[in-house]
Amino acid sequence: MKIRIKGNSLRYRLTKSDIHNFTENGYIEEHTNFGERTLIYALQKTNDAQLSAKFENNVIALYMPEELVNEWALTDRVGFDGEYNGLTLLIEKDFKCLDNVAEDQSDNYPNPLALKF
Repeated sequence: MKIRIKGNSLRYRLTKSDIHNFTENGYIEEHTNFGERTLIYALQKTNDAQLSAKFENNVIALYMPEELVNEWALTDRVGFDGEYNGLTLLIEKDFKCLDNVAEDQSDNYPNPLALKF
């Protein structure tokens, strides 16, 4: 799972196995170690009706309604967006880059734009 923060927007990108694990467990997290402190970013299934988020105790938690989780896992839907307390939220499937990159992309979704080249 990747996180991108820019201004008042929060974006998560998940690979195939991330989405599988999240669908099975209802929770997934990653850690970034800054030496004496660790940032945790997590995605959690919720019974709420909309996407939401909070930041507490060095944890960025994004909450995704269960009905959206099921749709996401079982369809070709790329992602979901919403707004919560002035924060723009986006959760999406992670596609393979069209450019050559050093990171392992074997677990990413095929990029639909790749068919156009």
